Amino acid sequence: MNPTGKIVWITGASSGIGEALALQMATLDTKLILSARSEDKLREVKNRCEEIGAKAHILPLDLADLSSLPSKADTAWALFDGIDILVNNGGVSQRALALETYLDIDRRMMDINYFGAIALTKAILPKMIERGGGQLVTTSSVLGKYGVQNRTAYAASKHALHGFFDALRSEMAISENPIKITLICPGWVRTNVSVNALKGDGTPHGIMDAGQNQGMSSEKCAKKMLEAIAKNKSEVAIGGAEAHIAILIKRLVPNLLNRLLPRIKIV
Repeated sequence: MNPTGKIVWITGASSGIGEALALQMATLDTKLILSARSEDKLREVKNRCEEIGAKAHILPLDLADLSSLPSKADTAWALFDGIDILVNNGGVSQRALALETYLDIDRRMMDINYFGAIALTKAILPKMIERGGGQLVTTSSVLGKYGVQNRTAYAASKHALHGFFDALRSEMAISENPIKITLICPGWVRTNVSVNALKGDGTPHGIMDAGQNQGMSSEKCAKKMLEAIAKNKSEVAIGGAEAHIAILIKRLVPNLLNRLLPRIKIV
């Protein structure tokens, strides 16, 4: 869907990829709804978007607070009397081995990365269908396609997103008012995702990983996301050659990737 002039709701909009996407959307005469936990950071992003020329509202929310999300969706819908594009971008990463990760952290990862996105989607989707159209965009990861060490819960949550939205896309294909679905799979992007990642006990990782630090800029990633959204891409991987090569190997020779990944130090 061409985002120009559209109503766009972005979660995880206070920093990183979400912030960069909001700022690029702001150049397209959009009406923006910006969500994340930090109201102060959201207000800063809102002000920058409005300086560019967009109309924007902030709607603080916590994706882990699942019971609050349906009412948040109703509020978001009412702000501009509709939503054309929902970008499920909020999430949290992990930096711990499976055996070091408490089960409640696995559950929290699923709540934020998977159930939070599903709750908002289920609240907004019927309204989009009734309105006659829309687009659901979800930021997954290349780790929604394969898994690596120290990311077990994170990879599981991203794999779950693919299962849900691939199946939903199939349902929408036979709907009278089909809603477009786009999955975004970033590789390493230079954001604070590793700094904010959870260790096995739930405390912040607090370290900028080397791979993350050398990754693609959030602005470049957001630009590629915008292109995928405008072209109604079903799924797109965004990142360096290593991300695309790993996905290709996983698809064609999965056993080879299973042998290669344990030999690579992932940081």
